[in-house]
Amino acid sequence: MDIEIIAVGGYDEVGRNMTAVRCGKEIVIFDMGLRLDQVMIHEDAEIENMHSLDLIKIKAIPDDTMMNSVEGTVKAIVCSHGHLDHIGAIPKLAHRYNAPIISTPYTTELIRQQISGEQKFGVNNKLFALKSGQRFTLSQNLILEFVRTQHSIIDTVTPVLHTPHGAIVYALDFKFDRTPVIGEPPDFARFRQIGKEGVLALIVESTNIDRLGRCPSERIAKDLVRDTITSYEDDKNAIIVSTFSSHISRVKTIAECAHEIGRKPVLLGRSMEKYAVTAEQMKLVSFPETTSVFGNRRTVDRTLRRMMKAGKDKFLPIVTGHQGEPGSILTRLALGDTPYQLAKGDKVIFSATVIPNPLNYGQRYMVEARLGLSGVRLFEDLHVSGHAYREDHYELIHLLNPQHIIPAHGSMKMTASYTQFAGELGYTAPSTVHLMGNGQRLKLN
Repeated sequence: MDIEIIAVGGYDEVGRNMTAVRCGKEIVIFDMGLRLDQVMIHEDAEIENMHSLDLIKIKAIPDDTMMNSVEGTVKAIVCSHGHLDHIGAIPKLAHRYNAPIISTPYTTELIRQQISGEQKFGVNNKLFALKSGQRFTLSQNLILEFVRTQHSIIDTVTPVLHTPHGAIVYALDFKFDRTPVIGEPPDFARFRQIGKEGVLALIVESTNIDRLGRCPSERIAKDLVRDTITSYEDDKNAIIVSTFSSHISRVKTIAECAHEIGRKPVLLGRSMEKYAVTAEQMKLVSFPETTSVFGNRRTVDRTLRRMMKAGKDKFLPIVTGHQGEPGSILTRLALGDTPYQLAKGDKVIFSATVIPNPLNYGQRYMVEARLGLSGVRLFEDLHVSGHAYREDHYELIHLLNPQHIIPAHGSMKMTASYTQFAGELGYTAPSTVHLMGNGQRLKLN
């Protein structure tokens, strides 16, 4: 049985992740993601009416037309977590494959919601929820296992495909957080055991490979946010926090801090509503009982008007818009496009970093400049990354001891940097560490 890695998307850029692994005549697809900045899409985006070929053309989703030349049957589409750069293209591409979509329970629910909103295609693939620590037999030769890990969205796993030639480990995305705010730490014992059993290949994210040391725990972000918010307990001005709507651990922290200083946490925005309500309904998180959530734009504006009337000091809005996305709530607040008027002394906290691309930098600059004109005080980067740093990658490789390493999820600069890093650990290009680009194929044996 020959084994082949097929780089479909996410090897020339951050986003639109998709990798296929062919074992003989059987294929497993990992992720079908969206590249958000290509269409200036943000977390409140609407691409339901766009055709897949148009999205492929503008490089927003993976160009999976190359799969037409790959011989074999797709046995499963596997997703490691619920971020759009990993599941966002499922409504556009999954119907082409007669295979179940396997993901964690929370991810499965997010995928179900995405499919239900799709306007162009009917997606009838079976959805199968697999918990971390569980296995799924795909065929006589292939077994899928989910190993618990941590990331900036809850219910993230590292999928492992067990083949007769050893395991294929798909580590997109992960961080080794030993003290997470929600969930348990990564299953280091299982990673070590898989390493002893034999790992043929590690397909691994390269997003933060140039950041030295270890990625800080989410507890650090919790302390940063808490120190800032609780220091304004007696303040009468507005306090507004913007963070990733999918970052449930962070949203929980912000809501708890608001409650602690006697303010009602108010989650605003369609994506805030989607991620938070789904997580709470699935009993994966509990927010303070004073928390309220509003997604619909008209309801959001009505709520903002009510907050102005009752007094800004009684509430703490948690909003989308930290990247300066057009139409997001923070952008609308900055432009004066809501009933909620910002004034001198009001505080806006960014519990997120700018995702590095020129579009985001420009949009964020505009929002900050507008807020500054209103006399708003800004707090930046109360945040820790969800992606492993260099020492975490060192630990992962040490645990798994893979025969081959394939860097993914990054620009060519990032994957080349990972290749160099692997070289320091004794791997050699192109025999044991492989620099791949979108559309390339690699036979391992």
